[in-house]
Amino acid sequence: MASLLVFATSGATAASTPSLASCRATLSTLEKHPGTLTAATDNPGYTPWFVNNTPSNGKGYESAVVYALAKELGASKVSWVTEPFDASYTPGYKSFDFDINEISYTPARAKAVSFSVSYYDVNQSIVALKTNPIVKNHTPAELKTYQYGDQIGTTGLSYIQNYIKPTHAARVYPTLNEALTALQAGQIDALVIDTPTGQYMASAQLTSAKGKLIATQVGQFPSVGEHYGLLLQKGSALTACVDVALNALKANGTLAALQKQWLGIYNSVPFIKP
Repeated sequence: MASLLVFATSGATAASTPSLASCRATLSTLEKHPGTLTAATDNPGYTPWFVNNTPSNGKGYESAVVYALAKELGASKVSWVTEPFDASYTPGYKSFDFDINEISYTPARAKAVSFSVSYYDVNQSIVALKTNPIVKNHTPAELKTYQYGDQIGTTGLSYIQNYIKPTHAARVYPTLNEALTALQAGQIDALVIDTPTGQYMASAQLTSAKGKLIATQVGQFPSVGEHYGLLLQKGSALTACVDVALNALKANGTLAALQKQWLGIYNSVPFIKP
């Protein structure tokens, strides 16, 4: 069973927190490739986190966060590499400085990698075909009766297992695309995914052969303290500086403005109970 979703920070203490000035002065010594801040994410990258599957264009919330972070740190260049989601939190050497890919902090993952402080606090939500009974029948008791599916290693899958606790074991797929294909084919009733991504799936991505929207976002669940953090190699010296820069972006309103720009329309989804 996947780990429970638990809120936590990266673990840096006040005594070990560097100044933003010192981070800017020493950044090149902390980067994997001096002079270049190397960011990783999966392929494809979905809206609203990225736009047109092009992380380097600065569009979409996660892309915009990276460029705001790079500016705050005084990075001279940002380079992007591809890292599959389920490979990101495995132990060992990382070829990137950090990975940004809607990766939630969990205690299990934190044993193998380091996490920054939160750059987005997130709720989980249900996406289903419009014709599925779950759209209208989703009391806590009714939610237990459906067949769910999700990508391996995700906190959506963990939420299903630990909070919904269905009577049928969730079906697990290697990629999100395969889970979506199963949903479209009626092999599963619903999947659980973060609210912004789920809203995009329902409003733009899941369509019939004729281009008609076929899915809906049933609702989102109350927060359980889940948050997304930048993922770094375990013990990376860059983690503390990333935390300092993210906290500065929170304090000066940059993250709030980016959330309003890229994620604001996704926050009106009704709440339901698991």
